[in-house]
Amino acid sequence: MSRQGVLLINLGSPDSPSVQDVRKYLGEFLMDPRVLDAPWPVRALVVYGCILPFRPKHSAEAYRSIWTPEGSPLVVTSRNVQRELQRRLGEDFTVELAMRYQSPGIAPAIAALRARGITDVLVIPLFPHYAMSSYETAVVRAQELAAKQAPEMRLKVLKPYYAEPCYIQALAASASEFLQKDYDHLLFSFHGLPERHLRKADPTRSHCLMSEDCCERKNPAHPTCYRAQCYATVRAFTEAAGVPPEKVSIAFQSRLGRDPWLKPYADAEFARLARSGVKKLLVICPAFVSDCLETLEEVAMRGRETFLGAGGGEFTLIPCLNEHPQWVCALESMARAELQR
Repeated sequence: MSRQGVLLINLGSPDSPSVQDVRKYLGEFLMDPRVLDAPWPVRALVVYGCILPFRPKHSAEAYRSIWTPEGSPLVVTSRNVQRELQRRLGEDFTVELAMRYQSPGIAPAIAALRARGITDVLVIPLFPHYAMSSYETAVVRAQELAAKQAPEMRLKVLKPYYAEPCYIQALAASASEFLQKDYDHLLFSFHGLPERHLRKADPTRSHCLMSEDCCERKNPAHPTCYRAQCYATVRAFTEAAGVPPEKVSIAFQSRLGRDPWLKPYADAEFARLARSGVKKLLVICPAFVSDCLETLEEVAMRGRETFLGAGGGEFTLIPCLNEHPQWVCALESMARAELQR
């Protein structure tokens, strides 16, 4: 019987695009103190008093616009990746999939691994970059539940792989057919974070966002600095894919609330690029390994509308890694290397 396992963890999705299920998902997501990092009374007031009475209806409409007959694109794609990774790793390993929020849950995944006698588990957060609201919360939750459900289980965690050659090669391969076509500009749109999240994650408390070039200067803060890791991904990708640096820029999407988030904001960049004369725009979203609401609706639909409305001509979203063979190969390579240490 297999004794080694892999636990893939993605963010999650509502069980359906109904207002009720979207409200349930948003409630769990936003009440996570690593997402909305305020004291519980403040968090509860904001979530239950200001967000959940209004936002679920709008979000449900957005989810309906991307929903497939099989279900949530994020969950469907993640399951397909799980199955393919299981096939590649073979019977010596057991691969389980979990979502940080909603279904399939982390607790059932750990129970399934324990039932098969798994004692050593590699946790692979499906987030290439470190952020307390994605990578960290997934890892901490898995550790908490494993300690309760299976104290004999030993967890290892794959470090952020934002610049791992196999990840970069997979990203470049997935984008190659789009880069071979005529385009004016390539925009990297990463999920945004509140600026305070970077400062909280900075172990030095004196580096992140303290200067214009903080991400360019090597520093002990970078292993937990989301912004520096995003920039590192862009540098590695452009080199691997042979993209001229002058045709590339970076933006951050999906901001929520009034506090300052990482800039520039993607929606503003779509309009700015169009007004600056960019007619053929490519957009890639490397912070997401699977297409989801933020890529399919926020970027491919609303982003396109903004760009075209500001005078742009062609707007093309490069799909996420999804089930690309080189991405699954990269997961296999990273898993085998980590489990054999």
